[in-house]
Amino acid sequence: MKVKMILPALTEATSPFWRPIKYSLFPPLGLATLAAYLSPDDDVHIQDEHVERLDLDDAPDLVVIQVYITSAYRAYRIADHYRRKGAHVALGGLHVTSLPEEAAAHADTIFLGPGEDTWPAFLSDFRRGCAERLYQSRTRTLAGVPPIRRDLIKRHLYLVPNSIVVSRGCPHVCDFCYKEAFFEGGRSFYTQTVDAALAEIDRLPGRHLYFLDDHLFGDRRFAGALFDGMRGMGRLWQAAVTVNAVLASGLLERAVTCGLRSLFVGFETLDPANLLEQRKYQNLRRDYGEAIRRLHGLGVMINGSFVFGMDADDASVFERTVEWAIRQGIETATFHILTPYPGTALYRRLAAQGRITSSDWDRFDTRHAVFSPARMSPTELERGYRGAYRDFYRWGSIVRGAWAHGNAIAGLRHAAYASGWKKFEPLWDLVIRAKRAGMMLPVLETILSAFGTRASRGTNAVCPPKEYEMLISQENTKARSPI
Repeated sequence: MKVKMILPALTEATSPFWRPIKYSLFPPLGLATLAAYLSPDDDVHIQDEHVERLDLDDAPDLVVIQVYITSAYRAYRIADHYRRKGAHVALGGLHVTSLPEEAAAHADTIFLGPGEDTWPAFLSDFRRGCAERLYQSRTRTLAGVPPIRRDLIKRHLYLVPNSIVVSRGCPHVCDFCYKEAFFEGGRSFYTQTVDAALAEIDRLPGRHLYFLDDHLFGDRRFAGALFDGMRGMGRLWQAAVTVNAVLASGLLERAVTCGLRSLFVGFETLDPANLLEQRKYQNLRRDYGEAIRRLHGLGVMINGSFVFGMDADDASVFERTVEWAIRQGIETATFHILTPYPGTALYRRLAAQGRITSSDWDRFDTRHAVFSPARMSPTELERGYRGAYRDFYRWGSIVRGAWAHGNAIAGLRHAAYASGWKKFEPLWDLVIRAKRAGMMLPVLETILSAFGTRASRGTNAVCPPKEYEMLISQENTKARSPI
């Protein structure tokens, strides 16, 4: 059987001149995971349109397309193309789960929710010639998932080929998050076994890892055991966590000891009213400044996430947020316009209020205002969003952020990472177009290796063995209590 698995590019990205670095970071792990269930005799190919041109002249028996909201129109055109050629087309992913009727018009089969339990059932049905129109996930488990088919991934096309996911979902419920729609009808957070996760890590070459989990620290028992198992592997890794996880004692130190060097932290907003509105309760009454000092004190770099356009935001929010982030010495920041994705509580609320202004999925990219903000105009929101990026990544801002560390070495690391990520974007684009993104991985590893060796404010980042063992003992005691 000939199988083709496709990750379509964002609609605007189909131009050969549009190759920003963020879309060449990670390979399509979801498709490579599904490919692991196929027979060794099957002829399987994975194509990621963000890093390569699609070959649409082939004749596969089965075409599998992963659909995100801003790639939906492109995905549907590709699906229609292959259906006309007689292929069986299967669509899945976040957007398909949110709007199944829309997706079903372009597919022979659609998948709702994660595919680990439904995909094997579909393959069995398909081989017998009786594939159903819809498969919906109900049993949520990662037990027995076969090793990812990384041999199908073109590693040289990605800056971070060693991306990995060891859990699904998140234990929290935020109104603007896609997760609740995607995991409806079953558990919304679950993990691999620690042994399976460690085995997957061990299969990856090189030093660098990037955990793409929504919240790697979401299960403290699992995370603690994972970090203990990673000790001695010599890895340098990055991940995403919540503010309350950063402030919890013990676990962060264990993560640093086994190679944590950078965290994506969802601050989202500085206004408690916004946190309440979006049900982001895990950030309420948390000292953001203390979280930052804790991370920098352990030599961990921060990529802060911020969302603009919540109902308490007025036109002053952009300058206030950027200024705060610079003063705190946050190395890199990711800004977003609040986006009401279909299927989320946010979408339902704004739709009921008559505030959704667009159904053009290409604009649901967190860079456009697709709703009417409460305290500013859509134009002000978009202009302020662009200005936040411009102001945070000015040379003067990078220097001020580096100076905020109060340590020359930490400041140099800050400047190297912040400027390398944003100020040299034209160079990154040239490297990506030349299909040499993988050659830049040693540069990333060199910068990350400098973090964690000494804290930003002059204290040791990695616990001495005796103190580490005390932390382990304390954490294991806590693990026996309910989370």
